[in-house]
Amino acid sequence: MTASPTALPPIRSDLLVTDELEVLSTLVPLAGRKIVELGCGAARLARDLLARHPGSQVTGLEVDRLQHDKNLAAAPVAGLQFLSAGAQAIPLPDECFDLALMLKSLHHVPVHDMGTALAEVARVLKPGGHLYVSEPVYAGPLNRIVRLFNDEGPVRTAAQHALDEALTTGTWAQVAELRFDTPAHFDSFETFEARMMRPSFARHYLDANRVAEVRAAFQPHLGPDGANFLRPMHVRLLQRRD
Repeated sequence: MTASPTALPPIRSDLLVTDELEVLSTLVPLAGRKIVELGCGAARLARDLLARHPGSQVTGLEVDRLQHDKNLAAAPVAGLQFLSAGAQAIPLPDECFDLALMLKSLHHVPVHDMGTALAEVARVLKPGGHLYVSEPVYAGPLNRIVRLFNDEGPVRTAAQHALDEALTTGTWAQVAELRFDTPAHFDSFETFEARMMRPSFARHYLDANRVAEVRAAFQPHLGPDGANFLRPMHVRLLQRRD
């Protein structure tokens, strides 16, 4: 039998969200759940989730070896474990999770592996389990700056197409879709450069001219309290069918 889509309350598309965990908690139950996060980064949301729902368990997968090592070296959190692996090859058994999270990570999966990654997520989810995909929208002032050194237009489009294709396989049903803005703050251009231009998981082409171009685009947004942006986000919640 096919799992019935969860009845979800309508959510406006004009929200300003400072805590995405609050959005997630309105869509799916989190207490006592087994959760996998694909591309967990520093696992900030996972740590917050476990602080609020200590009976849950989260497994965080990360392909960036430097970040993975930082995660392992951090103070342990009950219910949180880390694996060095990508979404396209999840080293875990079938049907072992209630919920999968991809937070700004699907577009980082190689385009030719996106379909495989979504099939892998379906494999490790229990029937009726959910996949929460949160992707940045290719729009807005911050995006116009970032695309000067890292144009993600093609991969973000590919991520949405991969989700559309997954919905045609009969494995998934989409049960919610929403858009909202999240704030992004940078104390200075140097903070922006370190965080956005020189992350450990990517190598961007950055010569002196490119850095100067990005600095010039960033400077008009810089005020006495730093630079503040709104980043538009697009969430799609899928449910695995039986």
